[in-house]
Amino acid sequence: MPATMTKGRVPMEMKKLSISAKRQITIPQKFFTMLGFDTEAECIVRGNELVIRPARTNTGGEFAEQILTDLIARGYSGNDLLERFKKAQRQVRPAVEAMLADAEQVASSESGHISYEDVFGIEDEE
Repeated sequence: MPATMTKGRVPMEMKKLSISAKRQITIPQKFFTMLGFDTEAECIVRGNELVIRPARTNTGGEFAEQILTDLIARGYSGNDLLERFKKAQRQVRPAVEAMLADAEQVASSESGHISYEDVFGIEDEE
């Protein structure tokens, strides 16, 4: 039976799992369903924790239209547009992950306030 705990104000559930001789674990059905697992998972080492979460399928594509609109408005076209689009798309996920980490720190009161510039950075003029 999962134990319920809190980290800051975020409720957490925990269940001790067995590890097979082949280093395999089974995700409890409740967690599997609650988190929306499908056929793949991401495994991440964060400090001394192993985080297993549903594989993310979006890699920045959700902002593709906005990125293209901005680059076209800046006058880019052809191969230059393609290269700048690829570069911008690669920057989306790290930026969102950094924002989420900052939000988690603020929510758990590990730091003070964070300004707009801290979260989004200062836009470079090209």
